[in-house]
Parts: sequence; C-alpha cells; structure tokens
Amino acid sequence: MLRRLWLVFAQVVTATLAAIFVVSLVKPEWVPWRPPGTVVEIRETPASQATAPVAAAPGRAISFSDAARKAVVSVVNISATKQVRRRSPLLDDPVLRRFFGERFNIPETQLSLGSGVIVSREGFVLTNSHVVEGVTEIQVTLNDGRTVAGRIVGADPETDLAVVRIQAPGLTPITFGQSDQLKVGDVVLAIGDPFSVGQTVTMGIVSAIGREINAANAFASFIQTDAAINPGNSGGALVDAGGNLVGINTLIYSRSGGYQGIGFAIPVGLARRIMEEIIETGAVTRGWFGVEVANITPELAESLGLAGTRGAIVGGIERGSPADRAGIRLGDVILAVGGREVVDLNATLNAIADVPPGKTVPVRILRRNQELALTVTVGRRKPRAAAEE
Repeated sequence: MLRRLWLVFAQVVTATLAAIFVVSLVKPEWVPWRPPGTVVEIRETPASQATAPVAAAPGRAISFSDAARKAVVSVVNISATKQVRRRSPLLDDPVLRRFFGERFNIPETQLSLGSGVIVSREGFVLTNSHVVEGVTEIQVTLNDGRTVAGRIVGADPETDLAVVRIQAPGLTPITFGQSDQLKVGDVVLAIGDPFSVGQTVTMGIVSAIGREINAANAFASFIQTDAAINPGNSGGALVDAGGNLVGINTLIYSRSGGYQGIGFAIPVGLARRIMEEIIETGAVTRGWFGVEVANITPELAESLGLAGTRGAIVGGIERGSPADRAGIRLGDVILAVGGREVVDLNATLNAIADVPPGKTVPVRILRRNQELALTVTVGRRKPRAAAEE
C-alpha cells in the first residue's frame, strides 16, 4: 500500500514538473517567479553574440528587415494629456496685467506625444521622462493597433528616463543588447512615431559614443547617431543590426526643430540600471557631496601646475555639506571615490551618485600636487540639483 502511494506521488510530481516546463516554454508570462535578485524579467542577448556585420545574400542587396521586424513589435506610441495655462492676449494691455495679474491665463489641454519600448511581459514600458512629465492621462498604442491605458511607475528627470506600466496580454518585450560593445561606425536603427505619422524605422550609424552634452544631463554619456530622430521619436528604441536594444532615443541638436543629422540616445546599460531602481523603489536615489566640480582642461592643468587632466576639480562647496564637513577645499582634485578611480567630471558625478546616502567612503584627492585621503559621509542628492554634487 505504501509503495503504491509513493508511486502515485512520484507520478504526480513528475507530471507537474513536466507541465510547468511546457508552460514556461510556451507561455512564460504565466510563470510568475524570476531568479533571485531579479527586479524584472527581461530578454537579453548574450555578450558573446555581439552583432556581426550583415552580409548580403548572392544577388540581393543588404537588408535590415529582420532586425526591424524583430524590434518594431516592442515599440509603442505614447500619447499623454496635460493641463497647462496659456497666456491670454488681454495681458498685452499693461493696465489689465497690472490689476489682474495672471487671472486671464487660459487653461487648456495639451497632447504630449512620444514613443516607448516594452521591456517585460509584465507590462513595463521604458520611455523618456519629458514624454510623461506632468501628464494627467496616458494612452499607449501597441504595434498591433490596440490602445491601453498606462500609469507612471516612476521617473528620473536627470537621465530623462521613465517607466510606464500597462496591462495587456500577448506583449512582446524587446531583447536588450550590449551598448558597451558599440563602436563608431556600427549600423543602428531608430524606431518610433515621428510627427505622429505612424511607426517609422530610420537607419544610420553610431557617430560617437560617450558623448557628454551639458550639466543638465550630468549622469548620462550619450550615444550619438545620424539615424533620423524627430519629435515623437523620444523614448523610442535605438537598436543594433540584430534588432537588439542599445539605446533609448532622447534628444537632438537642431536649429530648425527637426532632424539635422545629430541625435542622441541613452545607452541601454544605464537605462536598465535606472529602470530597475524605478521598478523596485519608484524613484532613483543618488549620493551627494555638496560640491561643484568641473573637468580639468590642459590650460587649467598648466596654470595650476598639475601633472595631468585626470579627475575633476572642485569649484564650489556648499557650507555644511558632506564635502565641507570632510575637509574638501576649493581647488582640490577628486581622483577616486570609494576606491573607484575617476577620470573626468562625468565619472566623478556618477561615482558619487552611486554611493548610498549615509554611507562613509574614502575619497582620494590631489591638493597642491600632494595626494591626500579623506572620508566623506555621503548625503542624499535632491532631484534636479544638477549643478551640485
């Protein structure tokens, strides 16, 4: 009797495991667990399978249709409404403006249009912060024409990234690529919904990597591309020749407001880290020293008698800040934070930001060509305080 019960138990367990295995292959979204330490389940191409140059078949021109077909199903259109107040023409009269101030400002509804990328079967969509900033309602249109409501999970204006969540069956997440393996000259495709004409794919090459734009984007080193990016492409996908996500399209340089051959995307390595923190906590927390730092130019190094341009020079210190309490002074050059060597402004800001607030870390500085070791108890950075670190 006992042996018979044991056989029945073994058969039930075997059948259950087999069913779970089949479901995980056919309908993985029905299997709710994920590996320990994983914030959200994503698809990722192995580093060993970096995209090779595309070879044309005999008698056929080179085509990137396979890459486009693989990625477009994961790119969505985002339309969001926001309430703004438009200046009334009556305020052109100085008398009315004096007595009524801004009372004649007219409330109106504006439509914010952009793109997004489905990153998981759970319905998480990665987009730009400026696409969903201050909005009251979000509608997400999928590649198959379905339109569903979206809600903001969180946003990080300092990297211009945001996560929106939707509820819909049959979502196809994009495959994450390896942005750190990109090289100048690699072919890339930009996918989005420019000018609301419908989903569009444009092709170009990587024009530059590690591009730093301005202090407002202190934590991002961008991918520069000549693939056409226009209004509405914001938040869309930049993919490699294999259709793998390597960047999130975010901004352009233009004198006309339209495409002029210089576009920028946030590398997917950075986007993934920000996305996972937003999904896990709803926001991004950064460390803060309370200093203003700048790159060391060859001219500045020569005038200060520095041996090189490595590190970031301190140009301002907030009174009572962690840096002030630790003894950092104006003109000090930060060389390492928490054992992490820094080579320039961007590396310094990111090294500081990556330290959890409240943690005490060693900081190596150069003062009058003499290296010193200090310890700083890191504070919490306020959002959008891009000028201070």
